[in-house]
Amino acid sequence: MITANARATFGPGEPFQATTIDRRDLGPRDVLIEIKYCGICHSDIHTARGEWGAVNYPLVPGHEITGIVAEVGSEVTKFAVGDRVGVGCMVDSCRECENCRKGEEQYCLKGNTLTYAAVDKYGQYTQGGYSTHIVVDEDFVLRIPEGLELDVAAPLLCAGITTYSPLRHWEAGPGKKVAIVGLGGLGHMAVKLAHAMGAEVTVLSQSLKKKDDGLRLGADHYYATSDPETFKKLTGTFDLIVNTVSAKIDIDAYLSLLSLDGTLVNVGAPAEPLSLNVFSILHQRRSFAGSTIGGIRETQEMLDFCAKHHIGAEIEVISADKIDEAYARVLASDVRYRFVIDISTMRTV
Repeated sequence: MITANARATFGPGEPFQATTIDRRDLGPRDVLIEIKYCGICHSDIHTARGEWGAVNYPLVPGHEITGIVAEVGSEVTKFAVGDRVGVGCMVDSCRECENCRKGEEQYCLKGNTLTYAAVDKYGQYTQGGYSTHIVVDEDFVLRIPEGLELDVAAPLLCAGITTYSPLRHWEAGPGKKVAIVGLGGLGHMAVKLAHAMGAEVTVLSQSLKKKDDGLRLGADHYYATSDPETFKKLTGTFDLIVNTVSAKIDIDAYLSLLSLDGTLVNVGAPAEPLSLNVFSILHQRRSFAGSTIGGIRETQEMLDFCAKHHIGAEIEVISADKIDEAYARVLASDVRYRFVIDISTMRTV
């Protein structure tokens, strides 16, 4: 076993504590990664607090991981010691089902193995990137292209691919009007990516307090959804709306903003159920869809796209002893726009 220093929570709402965890010995196709940075995702908070179901504690979250290859197994062909790499939200899948064969491992019909809070094929409970080291099968390791610094690249492994995948699938690009709901960790990446793809981008946010940021990041328009006139003015406007917020919203109101054959895609994951009136989608043949992360192939495509267009996350780097404070600030929307943990600050127990 390989011992890694980590930060873990030992129960719902419990503070993070310094601890150690065991990583498996390298198999023939495994890669040992020395983690340099790990982003803090809203999913980490939901999971750590038990809001998405039962959790086995202690829990080490983190699925926005970048680092350096420290060792490789005897049969590894894709990576070498010293390579700059990343790990996202999953570390394995069945590799055999129809979806996996299509390169859509995120939709594995047998269920993929999440980077943390899951049980892997070895029967071990997976632990995430709030730690100094991780062992991952080479097929689920991503290469970080030159030109992307490891700190700003970390959030791309979740926030980046979560927004890139629906933008690509629903063909955001020149001639398309795309709205992004929310300008947070996911939303700010969606704005950057949609702009780089050539779409006309509008941000729909509760207020105008982040308007300058939104326009700087690539938005063409910015509206406050707290203003009732916004929904009247923009009725029937958009080809695609990407909802990035992890809170309950009025789905019917946002569906009214779609043009003929337009699609509202939900990527935010609120803890409470959402509801809609079916007439909201019958009208104008609108669609309400969902999307999660991308497969490994698409995630690598996203990283290469970001390197080509000089796109990284807007981050605030914190030390490992500031995780609880960062969680509180995320919930208060007091971050622009992603916290990233500097793993070098993770002291030994």
